[in-house]
Amino acid sequence: MRHTTEACVVGILLAGTALSPAALAQPVPGGEGVTLDQLSVEGQRGNTVGYLTKRSSTATKTDTPLLDTPQSVTVVTQQQIRDQGFQSINEAIRYVPGVIPHQGEGNRDDVVIRGQRSNADFFVNGIRDDVQYFRDLYNTQRIEVLKGPNAMIFGRGGGGGIINRVLKEADGIPIREVLVQGGQYGNKRVAIDAGDRVSDSVFFRLNGVFEDTATYRDFVDIRRYGVNPTMTFLLGPATTLKLSYEYFHDDRTTDRGIPSQFGRPYRYRENTATFFGNPDLNRARVDANIATAVLDHQFESGVQMHSQLRFADYQKFYQNIFPGGAVNAAGTQVNLSAYNNETDRTNYFSQNDFTYKFETGPLRHTLLGGVELGYQQGLSYRQDGFFNTTGTQTLVVNPLSPVSRVGVTFRNIPSGANSLYDLGLAALYAQDQIEVNEHLQFIGGLRYDHFDFASRDRRSNATIGRVDDLLSPRAGVVVKPFENLAFYGSYSVSYLPSAGDQFSALSAGTAIAQPEKFENAEIGVKYDVNPSFQLTGALYNLDRTNQRLADPNRPGFFLLSGRTNTQGAEIGANGYVTDWWQVAGGYAFTDARIASNVSTTIVAGNTVGLVPFNTFTLWNKFDVTERFSFGVGFINQTHTFASSDNTVRLPSFSRVDLGLFYRVSDTVRAQLNIENLFDRRYIATADGNNNITPGAPRLIRVQLIAQF
Repeated sequence: MRHTTEACVVGILLAGTALSPAALAQPVPGGEGVTLDQLSVEGQRGNTVGYLTKRSSTATKTDTPLLDTPQSVTVVTQQQIRDQGFQSINEAIRYVPGVIPHQGEGNRDDVVIRGQRSNADFFVNGIRDDVQYFRDLYNTQRIEVLKGPNAMIFGRGGGGGIINRVLKEADGIPIREVLVQGGQYGNKRVAIDAGDRVSDSVFFRLNGVFEDTATYRDFVDIRRYGVNPTMTFLLGPATTLKLSYEYFHDDRTTDRGIPSQFGRPYRYRENTATFFGNPDLNRARVDANIATAVLDHQFESGVQMHSQLRFADYQKFYQNIFPGGAVNAAGTQVNLSAYNNETDRTNYFSQNDFTYKFETGPLRHTLLGGVELGYQQGLSYRQDGFFNTTGTQTLVVNPLSPVSRVGVTFRNIPSGANSLYDLGLAALYAQDQIEVNEHLQFIGGLRYDHFDFASRDRRSNATIGRVDDLLSPRAGVVVKPFENLAFYGSYSVSYLPSAGDQFSALSAGTAIAQPEKFENAEIGVKYDVNPSFQLTGALYNLDRTNQRLADPNRPGFFLLSGRTNTQGAEIGANGYVTDWWQVAGGYAFTDARIASNVSTTIVAGNTVGLVPFNTFTLWNKFDVTERFSFGVGFINQTHTFASSDNTVRLPSFSRVDLGLFYRVSDTVRAQLNIENLFDRRYIATADGNNNITPGAPRLIRVQLIAQF
């Protein structure tokens, strides 16, 4: 049955290239020289040219130039994603200042933004996409990283920032594109992007992908596929309806990396590929069905309405057999542990924005009002593993031969989750962007969130609930001494209810705990050096308070005196430095500290886990001739600690990536990407002190991209 499904998906992908009569051939992006005079901020599909996006509606819910947005925003464009050859969010954000990929227990996207970790602050076209899974970029137009608390726009969470994917859509521009990829470790990938006009008022587009690959890690393989048809209906001169449906499947080996020894990753230069666990049992899979309807309408009064409805159902399961502790001093033993989780979820969201532009005397207003309604329900079911040879939850193996084939019996024990949950949410928000004159702008907004969560333990049938009513403000000012130069200041607040990022269950202790609070103050500058090159800089202070600490006098209850503080500076550069040289990247200094004693080992003054003090990233693309280009990327990251107890130190590293691009003809481009060109041995990320992921050795991938 599985092979039949995959064959059908591949058939759909290939058939998508012949959906309608052939259109005029289009140039393949990249590989050709351009002149700055020819560049326009209006790209082929929006306000993007090359590696620079000039406008976005995500940060303010209104169409606003990024130059006039009082917030640090980094956009990874489709051309940058393509040139770097990445297909995952964790790799695509490697070149975003201030963002660090987290291991995510080997089964999901997970990021650390400005010292705050989250696996839930992911959005699609501004709507929450908070389920734990690996997202593919086959249908992504661009990735927007908004830093600092964003509750005014997005609601709960988002303390360090959020990641928003803007998807490709049926826009009436003819496209017939097939991407075929191959590479080391049996990498095979095919993707299609096909779209056209059905009529003058109906547009269609289909994106699809199929990938089957092993990886540089022993026994680890990935198989995923997805299809995403979209349609746009021009219902009238003032009304547009967009429909989208996506089915996505991801099945892979979960990989928790390697353990530590003596406060360092265990022989990581020799263990780049070594798998610790049971490859027969380590699995993660997700099946996602996502349907979206978007209605845009402009009333005669001038009010613009943007209304989105989304239904999303995720069937998610993952199972881990992993290093449960450090390698002993003699180097002869390490413990394995095991568990699995079923985390199915269904989301229903309705988001309705109304925008009205008007003037009061000399002041120009862009007024936003909106309402969001949502309902989320799901299952959180964890089983802990007992090894068949010992009957216990640990299995001792030799770290020099750490692959286990021992059977495991999984049981739901009292400490493991076994609950059904549901969350009802309602939000009202209002915002005003005020343009005093060409030199001065203000923004102010307030959001009210009603958060009603309940979980029912399926063993005891006991239900615990909590209601939170949250107010999240934002305020900002933009000063523009010149048209292409803006200084800004901003203040924003977000909250994370006590149910946490994934709100799967409540206990008697968490039910009475107040939400965590994130408070951010930021100043910055944005400078359009030329119409296609922007420099940015920001200084910020981010306080996280109300973090829960175990109450030593009341087991199961908490003290809310936990605090962290992050102070940092970021510099970004995106766009065409010259007509033949593009860049994307920047520098981030991040000082994220524990500000109160969390436990006997996590104490005030410790550095927050997985946050380097300094990161520098820069991707360069050089157009040598009309047909040939090459890209060179450099990543440098100072040391980090695997967790906030600061007992396991992860070494600093530098990595060089290379891309070669050659236009074979007007419609075919060949591409070669080499990740980690000089084959450095390094640590890429971690999930605690004994689940540490070595970085990939030199990896080579080849692509052919054809347009018809």
